[in-house]
Amino acid sequence: MYIELIALLVSFALAVIAGPIYIPLLRRLKFGQTVRDDGPQTHLKKNGTPTIGGLIFLTPIIIVSVLLFFVFDLKSVLPILFVTVGFGFVGFLDDFIKVVKKSKDGLLWYQKMLALFIVSGGFAAYLQFFSDVGSEIEFNFFGLHGALDLWYFYIPFVIFMLLACTNAVNLTDGLDGLCAGSSFIVFMFFTLVAMFEIPNGGVAAFSAAMCGALLGFMIFNHYPAKVFMGDTGSLALGGALAASAIYLKHPFLFVGAGLLFVIETLSVMLQVGYFKLTHGKRLFKMAPIHHHFEQLGFSETKVTYMFWGFTLLCCIVTYFVIK
Repeated sequence: MYIELIALLVSFALAVIAGPIYIPLLRRLKFGQTVRDDGPQTHLKKNGTPTIGGLIFLTPIIIVSVLLFFVFDLKSVLPILFVTVGFGFVGFLDDFIKVVKKSKDGLLWYQKMLALFIVSGGFAAYLQFFSDVGSEIEFNFFGLHGALDLWYFYIPFVIFMLLACTNAVNLTDGLDGLCAGSSFIVFMFFTLVAMFEIPNGGVAAFSAAMCGALLGFMIFNHYPAKVFMGDTGSLALGGALAASAIYLKHPFLFVGAGLLFVIETLSVMLQVGYFKLTHGKRLFKMAPIHHHFEQLGFSETKVTYMFWGFTLLCCIVTYFVIK
């Protein structure tokens, strides 16, 4: 347990140090957010807020993960770090193009998906052929345990999970502190699960380190945010969450604990589908669903706290389901 505590504290301290370094630098480089004009009008005041702030928690997680590998010989942190940094780099390219163009559009959708696909494929191939994870996924449900060997379907399944999860987390990054806080709660859940229910020292230490880094980042990202994580952060978080669950051989832990991310994605899919079927009518006032609550009159902070509470409840329920 002391390794997880050290990882959390060191990554937190590094994030607290990184914030005052990166934020002025991002301002000096004029890396400001371009807010969508089709979003809530109250968000237009956020135009120009520094973005690419995901570097504030990615820098500590890289440093701490390398230390965990060399000092504590926790080999499983590196494959998860590979996905985290790989997805974060794709997000950085997307953010950078947006900043240069002063536009809300970055990489073309197929460019982004191809890059994420390549990283996902590398991770999936490593798990199946070069690690002790193999091609099995496991299930724990109220004391009942089961396993399913996916064989040749394992790599496509892992790729799908990674792409779906990272895009789900990306959609959740729409309110100050929402994505970072929700991810912190899920990573704390993963830490406890990897320590006490599905023992895996690497996943436990990595998740604890991510908790510390996100906690430090939220000092600068809570309402009113001084910096946004951008796709640099949200894609990295989605990849890290999915990779952690997959490495535990329980990929659907993400669905239970991260149900908020799933609902955010479904709200967009339902909105688009309903709009097309009804020739212009809307199911929600605005999607993703956090904007729907804003349009109902809830303040940004109230929506964020509600969604944090919902995520915490999902983690508690999921923990008792898998015991």
